[in-house]
Amino acid sequence: MGEAKHTFGGRIHVEWDPAAAVTPLGQLPFFIEFLKVSGLFDAWVADCPLAYQSNNASDKRAVLATLLLSILAGHPRYAHISAIRQDGIQPELLGVEKLVSEDAARRALLRMEESSGVSWLDRHLSKTTQPLLSTPWILDLDATVKCLYGKQEGAVVGYNPKKPGRPSHRYHSALMANTRLALAVEVMPGNESAPLHSMPGIWAWLDSLSKAERPTLLRGDIAYGSETVLREAEARDQPYLTKLRLTKNVKALVKKLFRANPWEDAGQGWEGVEDTLTLSGWSRARRVVVLRRKLTGELLITGKDEDQGELAFIESNVPTARYEYAVLVTSTSHAILTLAQLYRDRADAENNFDELKNQWGWGGFTTQDLARCRLMARMVALVYNGWTLFVRLAHPDKHFEAISSRPLLLHGVATQTKHAGQTRLTITSTHAKQATIQAVLTNLADFLSVLKTTAEQLTDSQRLRAILTRAFAKFMLATAGPPVLLAS
Repeated sequence: MGEAKHTFGGRIHVEWDPAAAVTPLGQLPFFIEFLKVSGLFDAWVADCPLAYQSNNASDKRAVLATLLLSILAGHPRYAHISAIRQDGIQPELLGVEKLVSEDAARRALLRMEESSGVSWLDRHLSKTTQPLLSTPWILDLDATVKCLYGKQEGAVVGYNPKKPGRPSHRYHSALMANTRLALAVEVMPGNESAPLHSMPGIWAWLDSLSKAERPTLLRGDIAYGSETVLREAEARDQPYLTKLRLTKNVKALVKKLFRANPWEDAGQGWEGVEDTLTLSGWSRARRVVVLRRKLTGELLITGKDEDQGELAFIESNVPTARYEYAVLVTSTSHAILTLAQLYRDRADAENNFDELKNQWGWGGFTTQDLARCRLMARMVALVYNGWTLFVRLAHPDKHFEAISSRPLLLHGVATQTKHAGQTRLTITSTHAKQATIQAVLTNLADFLSVLKTTAEQLTDSQRLRAILTRAFAKFMLATAGPPVLLAS
């Protein structure tokens, strides 16, 4: 039955057709072709440790296809799966009859044994970055807070600068600098924010890599400037760069060096000088770089900001000049200017967190048990990496966050028709840059088609390496030294 509607453009007739073969994710077939040519999706499904005994149970491929589409669409909750369940096109393109319900998806993750699921997802997450590890790269370590509002396992009050007193989970992450790819993630209770809780897993992962695959630099904020982290890095001959808290002894060093001459240019208004320092809890003397920058105006800083290292210390004995300070500790021999820029570049990790939490699913997909939160955090990282590779193939020179890349390369109304055994998909994009989008996706499809036909003898890993080589050609040009100046 139709309905007559009176609009400013006149009277129109509205009809409902719930069985029509249409989709709002009209440009998704290009990404699905990327998944098929790279072998990422089929291998992920085949290796999944989910098994059902009943003939009436959901198919594991359908479960994973549902979770993939939900994450890709930017959903933060299982309940949002209902918004894509009646898609008339995408399930068939992913090789399933229909998508599963939100309850079926939740139950599927609950059926999965946690250690097997974690190992499965970690293996496939590493596949999306493995070919890049032979190129000089930087490992960024950091953690972020996920606020919770119910009675979840691990919902504990811990360090939470934005919402003090709010129970939370802590997402400890390892990221590949400049590429915006996630290497690893672990979800822990909110009070386990210190690196001592996450570093055993990081060290085990680094130990599993060959010497040629290990990072040229391990980089972290003040939380990683502890003796335990630095000692373990030195035991592995792993170069590091972290920041120090402005404790009493560190401040004493700053005061001693205040009138040192000369201070070297450290870029962006900073100047620096180096020295060696042995703190009371350290097992050895280490190279430190003291950075300072003149303050202008009437900006004053209180002691409560010390742990953040932001404008952390002012030399109040000098009436004509006030400075903010930062003290870095490193095992490298890089010049002061290089070290200062390297640490400033570390701030890009915060952009990863912002995107993964607010535009993907790290801020959601919450369940009462911690196990499914850990599985979904890894699954989100895996889909995020896959989409990042796809977008980089389309535009290798720049990282586009999902808030821009989804409207460009995913959204669009598509209708499907079948005639004489041929299936045709007609895409209508409402984006103002639709002509450019069509050209970019057509070019990308040509590359995938050539890769599929000319490299049939290649394994999935070899095809994935070819994809990564094209997607990160700019990154892989760095053959010597840390890729500090590469744009992300």
